[in-house]
Amino acid sequence: MVEQFAGTWTLASSENFDEYMKAVGMGFATRQMGNITKPNLVIQVGADGLISMKAESTFKTTEIKFKLDEEFDETTVDGRNVKSTFTLENGKLLQKQCWDGKTSTLERVIQEGKLIAKCVMDDVVAVRTYEKAA
Repeated sequence: MVEQFAGTWTLASSENFDEYMKAVGMGFATRQMGNITKPNLVIQVGADGLISMKAESTFKTTEIKFKLDEEFDETTVDGRNVKSTFTLENGKLLQKQCWDGKTSTLERVIQEGKLIAKCVMDDVVAVRTYEKAA
């Protein structure tokens, strides 16, 4: 089921992302870069169940590798050290990040051929829409 997420996705729109970045504690300069950067999201699924998710932009490229339902250490693009866990529920790829007593969730779903990423921190919700690259 996770295979539907595989491919290269280009950011098409972003709503309320600055507020989300503020909510997770990103500094001003990082938020400025986050607001102007239009990353490509490259998702690959290995035969062994290892999933690679790479965010590529002119500003920075980050990559995480993980297996579903297994917690791992992740350093976020803004340098936070978090414990991340990915699960697949009802066709949604859910990511939970925990650090310093805080929790953020990222919900990714395929709708009408687009990858919709909903980023949630407390009562702040950002929605980023990606289109599959040709």
